[in-house]
Amino acid sequence: MKALDDIDTYGCHVIHVLEEEGKPPFAYSVGVQKSSGAAEVIVIGLKQPIAHFVVNEYNRLVREGERFVAGSKSEEFLDGFSVQFCRVDKAYYEEYLGWNIWLYGGNTFETLQIVYPTTDGVWPWESAASDWFRTWQPVLGDGAA
Repeated sequence: MKALDDIDTYGCHVIHVLEEEGKPPFAYSVGVQKSSGAAEVIVIGLKQPIAHFVVNEYNRLVREGERFVAGSKSEEFLDGFSVQFCRVDKAYYEEYLGWNIWLYGGNTFETLQIVYPTTDGVWPWESAASDWFRTWQPVLGDGAA
């Protein structure tokens, strides 16, 4: 199976879910926790090539020993922009992370969401964020306050 081969070879497999019925596209890792002990990761609302790069870059960095925690920021993913890591609430696992539920036999894994601001630097949890931006990049857990 390609997903398991990718996990063995690269440390993860990337799942892409296309935009559908007004819901934004998203991409997530499968197998990062199994291969490196770090949390799985999801990014919502980016075009597929960018989302794929972000997930793979996260995998590369954690395989090299870097760790990211909820609330931390990084400038290593999107050129010219910081991203923030948010812990994903397990209530969203079934809707967004099905392959990981299969791989781990339940929801025993941890997942971080990589959240990015608008090009103007507005985060989705800020009052200045548009309704469209909040819908296009829903925060699946503990966003910043």
